[in-house]
Amino acid sequence: MVSLDEAVIARYTSHGEKFEILVDPYLAAKLKEGIDVDMDELLAIDVVYRDAHKGEKAPEELVKKVFGTTDIKEIAKIIIKKGTVQLTAKQREEIKEQKKRQIINIICRNTINPQTDTPHPPQRIERAMEELRINIDIYKSAEEQVPDIVKKLKRLLPIKFEKRDIAVKVPPEYASKAYGFLYKFGAVKQEEWCSDGSLIVLIEIPSGIESEFYNELNKITEGNAITKVVKKYDG
Repeated sequence: MVSLDEAVIARYTSHGEKFEILVDPYLAAKLKEGIDVDMDELLAIDVVYRDAHKGEKAPEELVKKVFGTTDIKEIAKIIIKKGTVQLTAKQREEIKEQKKRQIINIICRNTINPQTDTPHPPQRIERAMEELRINIDIYKSAEEQVPDIVKKLKRLLPIKFEKRDIAVKVPPEYASKAYGFLYKFGAVKQEEWCSDGSLIVLIEIPSGIESEFYNELNKITEGNAITKVVKKYDG
């Protein structure tokens, strides 16, 4: 549970009435963008106020009439998702910076420079975003914002979404260990166990993480896996 000193006000107006709760600003921002959070950690106190600064509680009958429940956790979800969260300038900048890092990471993993067939370094993506003055919406998920941001980045950078199908053959002594890794790392399209115990798979991964994929696979197989890029396509 967030302390009262660190909590901020989330406010929602309905039926001509104002309702306020005290919440963790960072968890509230996540909930507002659609991410499930621990409501016990989000709420500073299990109270719905008419005016939090004055400590004036909203009457229970009014709360039930407007929200259809007296369950504070359900009420908090409505207030945060439909209302406003009063973040400080510092909190807003911190959340925006976190979201920007998430966006850059997604772009680097899922796109390449078609001129070099390699991903752009994160620093290059960040500089281009700054030059283009790209706005980050703290209440939208990083994934939701990436397509539009990549479109804008194309004004400055050669960049495109791409995926690759890679055929992998793992020797029998590493097959069981590599099996879980392969299924976690990408989308396995085909799988075949050979009579000698070796494993053959066709895996789809974003092109931006191809080097990371090879590095991790080589660690598991001590460099004994055989790989081949079968297909490249827009993704």
